[in-house]
Amino acid sequence: MQITSSMVPFVSVLWMTVVFSLAGCKAKPVSCRLWAEPQMPVLSMDGDFVIGGVFSIHANIRSEQYTFTKLPPQPQCAGSIDFRETRFARAMVFTIHEINNRTDLLPGITLGYKIHDSCESVPMACKFALQFANGLDLVFNETNSCLKSASPTVPVVLGDSATTSSISLARILGLFGITQVSHYATCACLSDKREFPTFFRTIPSDEHQAAALARLVKYFGWTWIGAVRSDTDYGNYGMSAFLKAAQEEGICVEYSEHYHRTQPRTKLERVANVIRKSTARVIVTFLHAGDLKFILEELAREPPPPLQWIGCDSWIIDPDFLRYNICAGALGFGVPRSVIPGLREFLLDLSLSQALKSPLLMEFWESSFSCSLKGKSDASMDVRLCDGSEDIRALQNPYTDTSQLRITNLVYKATYAIAHAIHGVICSETHCDKTIKFSTWKILNQLKRVNFTTKNGYQINFDSNGDPSAVYELINWKFNKDGTLKMVTVGYYDSSRPRGQEFRMSSAISWVGGQTEVPVSVCSESCPPGTRKAVQKGRPVCCYDCIPCAEGETSNMTDCLECVHCLPEFWPNTKQDSCLSKPVEFLSWEDTLGITLTVFSITGAFMSVCVTAVFYKNRTSPIVRANNSELSFLLLFSLTLCFLCSLTFIGRPSEWSCMLRHTAFGITFVLCISCVLGKTIVVLMAFRATVPGSNVMKWFGPPQQRLSVLAFTLIQVIICVLWLKISPPLPFKNLKHYKEKIILECGLGSAVGFWAVLGYIGLLAVLCFILAFLARKLPDNFNEAKFITFSMLIFCAVWITFIPAYVSSPGKFTVAVEIFAILASSFGLIICIFAPKCFIIVFRPEQNTKKHLMGKVPSKAL
Repeated sequence: MQITSSMVPFVSVLWMTVVFSLAGCKAKPVSCRLWAEPQMPVLSMDGDFVIGGVFSIHANIRSEQYTFTKLPPQPQCAGSIDFRETRFARAMVFTIHEINNRTDLLPGITLGYKIHDSCESVPMACKFALQFANGLDLVFNETNSCLKSASPTVPVVLGDSATTSSISLARILGLFGITQVSHYATCACLSDKREFPTFFRTIPSDEHQAAALARLVKYFGWTWIGAVRSDTDYGNYGMSAFLKAAQEEGICVEYSEHYHRTQPRTKLERVANVIRKSTARVIVTFLHAGDLKFILEELAREPPPPLQWIGCDSWIIDPDFLRYNICAGALGFGVPRSVIPGLREFLLDLSLSQALKSPLLMEFWESSFSCSLKGKSDASMDVRLCDGSEDIRALQNPYTDTSQLRITNLVYKATYAIAHAIHGVICSETHCDKTIKFSTWKILNQLKRVNFTTKNGYQINFDSNGDPSAVYELINWKFNKDGTLKMVTVGYYDSSRPRGQEFRMSSAISWVGGQTEVPVSVCSESCPPGTRKAVQKGRPVCCYDCIPCAEGETSNMTDCLECVHCLPEFWPNTKQDSCLSKPVEFLSWEDTLGITLTVFSITGAFMSVCVTAVFYKNRTSPIVRANNSELSFLLLFSLTLCFLCSLTFIGRPSEWSCMLRHTAFGITFVLCISCVLGKTIVVLMAFRATVPGSNVMKWFGPPQQRLSVLAFTLIQVIICVLWLKISPPLPFKNLKHYKEKIILECGLGSAVGFWAVLGYIGLLAVLCFILAFLARKLPDNFNEAKFITFSMLIFCAVWITFIPAYVSSPGKFTVAVEIFAILASSFGLIICIFAPKCFIIVFRPEQNTKKHLMGKVPSKAL
């Protein structure tokens, strides 16, 4: 059964049972042997101070059938030997020999070691923790006591390589105050000093690796990934930290699977099928090397689409995996490479006679050279006897490969850190006392303060959590020219640098399939500018639809969550990725409509001038004198102004043009209507004056006519002055009528003022129309009231229809409608009132006589 961190209470009970069993050893020697028999180290050497070592040299424990009828055998490791872990163990031995040969560190003191193989197993790790804590000797005395002369308690332990077994070690060793320094246990949980007060490590916590991996994924734009982890403390804690960091970076996970090599094959097949069927092209792993081997071999049976593997430090720097071409292009973070002077010579300085002294080295020799050291060959397996002719220097396996000394250097650093801590406890400035008695807690306190540089140039110190600073190399698996894979450093990550500057690239990356372009792994393609993301219902936020921005909105970046409204004076372009200034619309001089209205306006003014010239030339003629020449000339002058005032409505509105156009229009039209009204009253009064005894004309003679025109006009002037004073018409940008353009127009300012001006004109026009209508049947051969009636009818009809047309006309057409009304009414007045007279003066001069006007001569139909 695999013991995990959730079974800590059981382990504690086990430990207490051992303690009490040892206490009652004399009464129950057999039971004592069951619990307390020590395990033989795989490598050992005596010394003044013995350092414990635990490495995962094998990956499994041999399963046994327990009959409960006899004493169970000691647990034994099973499976093939891990050459890389063997190198770690031998690196510890090398470092201790190097320290023993130094005169500046622990002078006169010899360090020893007892190195055990945990088989990456919690039960074995617990057993060694108890063995280190109790100082058990390898001799068992059945007659008197379980323990013979106990050797000194191991003050500090180096290891284990695996996280789960390291957690078990830390829980038990911490109870005794024994310090543990791991070289490869990366779980962030081990940084909790309340739970693991005596734990240190020389490898960075997975919290840093998880953050680095999340930023790596974000750096290359991958938002849709798969995740696979080992179903162990290492995998579960590491992946949990990564998923949290990935969520903060906006990365979505399509699937998150877990696997352990002890689980049924059906579980392995299910994980492989999930990977094959996924749409994510990037897979992030927190896997033990042993678990990954099973997954890769299963995937090789039915290869999935090309995947970009993102590896953790447990396998991305393991040379043994370079044989899996399915992982070509893999990326991952590993501790920096290093060089350890003298290590390679030490590793290769191994003879057959030396190998026979250690069970570990014996197994290593047999596995490396495929021979047997048991004294006879196995004919059935066709295994020869080892005869000493084997050349270790010819070997090419992870044990002899010192080109990538990464974790090996962490073992080197951990061993030196332990030595410096012991030195700080037993040595003064002058000498070291190997007989000194000290508490194991002193080693712990010294480790907290160590700060030195190793011979190969690495700074060693620990933070308050017992962790080193996180420095990683970004490793990329590239193909050699011969088709084999190699590890190449392509970037760096340093957690001590300011945020945002921790990660940097140093060279090009070879991606999956040997391609040079970054592979794409997204649930949905990026939304281009001009669109926004809309999350698909029931799916992660990385799966979305791209919705075009609404009218009047833009997005100028990819993957915008929201579109933004353009400022009021701007409007999106056709792609809706930027805001452009809205075109400004007004009735310009260059506009076709503006040119047309200008021509009509000038034509009308020209007609007025021509009529004035005709009347002036014939001012003594009866028809001119009979039509009140003074009012006629004033009317023609006002009509000329009416035609010309329409020009103030054309062109870009400004403050002066807005105030001028409405006031000039209002005053000139009132002047015009006042003249017409005066002429109408004169006609009525003239016919009333023909009644015997009537003296009405003296009450409405020329002075009264001038005064009436002046009075009527002065009222309009007062209205306009009040309008301009209180709230004048000013130019403004109409942004509401059209969404995509700006109408530059003259605001009314005060609507009351505008409608008062129009209403006063309308009132005079209606009054003039009524009076002219009443005088239409008066006896005369040339009754002017008929023409005034008809002109006022046209005038009123134009301005009545003007109101709805003005209100409903859009943009520049509003101004055009107003100009049209001015011109139409002006043309109506000049044509109806003056055209008949000009016709007679120019074409019928014989009718321009007093007799004809008095009706003495029969008139001909025109």
